[in-house]
Amino acid sequence: MDALPADAATVLSGRADWIDPELQSELAAYPLDSIDTEYPHFARTVEGPDDAVRPSEDHPVFYGSFDWHSAVHNHWSLVRQLRLFEDHPDASDVVSTLDERITREKVEREASYLADHESFEKPYGWAWFLRLAAELHLWDADRAAAWRERFEPLERRVVELVEREFLAQDRPFRVGTHDNTAFALQFVLDYARVVGDDALAAAAAETAREFYQSDRDYPVEYEPLGWDFLSPAFAEADLMRRVLDPEAFREWFDGFAPALTESPSDAILRPVDVDADGGGLELHLVGLNLSKAWAMADVADALGDHPAADALVASARRHVDHSLEPAFTEDYAGAHWLTSFVLYLLTRDEGGVAPER
Repeated sequence: MDALPADAATVLSGRADWIDPELQSELAAYPLDSIDTEYPHFARTVEGPDDAVRPSEDHPVFYGSFDWHSAVHNHWSLVRQLRLFEDHPDASDVVSTLDERITREKVEREASYLADHESFEKPYGWAWFLRLAAELHLWDADRAAAWRERFEPLERRVVELVEREFLAQDRPFRVGTHDNTAFALQFVLDYARVVGDDALAAAAAETAREFYQSDRDYPVEYEPLGWDFLSPAFAEADLMRRVLDPEAFREWFDGFAPALTESPSDAILRPVDVDADGGGLELHLVGLNLSKAWAMADVADALGDHPAADALVASARRHVDHSLEPAFTEDYAGAHWLTSFVLYLLTRDEGGVAPER
């Protein structure tokens, strides 16, 4: 893509009012194409020779985009764009595509699959589905209400699984990929606050405090851990800013990353260099730079006049500069998911992300 019509500071604002129709089309193009692309696909475990796998049979709504969770966050991306951009140039195509796939029958088959495969897509896919559901709750429109009603069986199933299988786990997973506990807790908490589920919000916040509030001297210099697309350190900090009041969060952060701007800890403030032609898992690192950019910016905002805040903002801007162009790759290994991360970065102050308690 051509250069964005905005500087890094505008990008990091999280506001959408500068996003022009051309960029709106680019943000919709990849998700719209991807959700209809059934193959290649990362299939589930095959139990035997008679256990044929056809993604669209198991998942008649979320069969595209290489894997279920990417299909879900591409649907979120399209719904969010419809909500934010009233005159979106591709609105007609987006609406017709989503109307065709979001039917009660198809959603009930998705819910039935989760009933039979209770660990499927735990927790990352569940978290993104709740992000999608929250978006529909935020959007005051007849179309959103209709889709929300059709999604109700799956929404109910995912909430049940989150409460029973995710929030009940006995330890956090501190990884930079799909199993990261802190990232999923962010989305669960945001969903609960959007829909007004006080019990779920309280349970998610309590789990966050139990897992992370006593963390001290986090070894941030060890990151990235591999083919990460999340920073375990900043996913955790981005969660705790949602859970703690500002003064308590600053105190917590002082203990969590006490020497962030000093060597060797300051290595985490540098974006990861990515071989744009590396393809495959190399493109996870583009997602890492994107997710670090939004987390650093929002953590800095929560820290206020804390000594580390300016360094975090400067680092977030460098991460933006390193990640936006390669995020619009033509390589399907990245194209099937990266623009939804871009949209999250660009619009995270437009409702649904860390809503008011």
